[in-house]
Order: sequence, then C-alpha cells, then structure tokens
Amino acid sequence: MTTSHALMQLQALHDNLLRYEECAISASALSEQARASSALLDSLPPRYGEVLLALLDRLEASTLAAEESCTFNQQELHDNLYGWVEKAREQLESQPQPL
Repeated sequence: MTTSHALMQLQALHDNLLRYEECAISASALSEQARASSALLDSLPPRYGEVLLALLDRLEASTLAAEESCTFNQQELHDNLYGWVEKAREQLESQPQPL
C-alpha cells in the first residue's frame, strides 16, 4: 500500500466526519468506512488503529444513547476524531517516500 492511497483514505475519513456532523451519514456508516480503510491503518503504527477503533466505538455507543439525535453533545469526541486525523496526516507525511 502506498502513502498516497493512505492519504486518500484519510481525506475520505475527514470528509465523512464532516458529513456525519451535518447528519448526512450515520455514525455506523462513518465507522464502517473508517474500519475499512486498510491502506490507512496499515500505513500507521498499530497504536493509531487502536485509538481510532476506540474512538469509533465511543461514537457509536454515544449515538445509540442519543437515539439518532444529532443535537446530542458529542463535541469532545468529534474534536478527538479530528485530532486523530491531523496526527495521522502528520505521521503519514513524515514517512519516507519509496523511490
């Protein structure tokens, strides 16, 4: 898997996080897309995957508690997901590119 493919999957995750905040997709759709981002997860140290999966689990659980209400305050969780995206981007961009 190439870093460029991983960066594309990371951008798709970021875009879907925005769509989730606009109530355009569900938490489960966001989570499913993120979990299927194998190029992204394989390009990062294992801890990144562990943290992302934990955040996604929390997001899905909080959404179930709110029963589809987009007004449920999940701002801290969203901030953590955006922070994860930025740290993952920094990690990917710092990796040496193959010749």
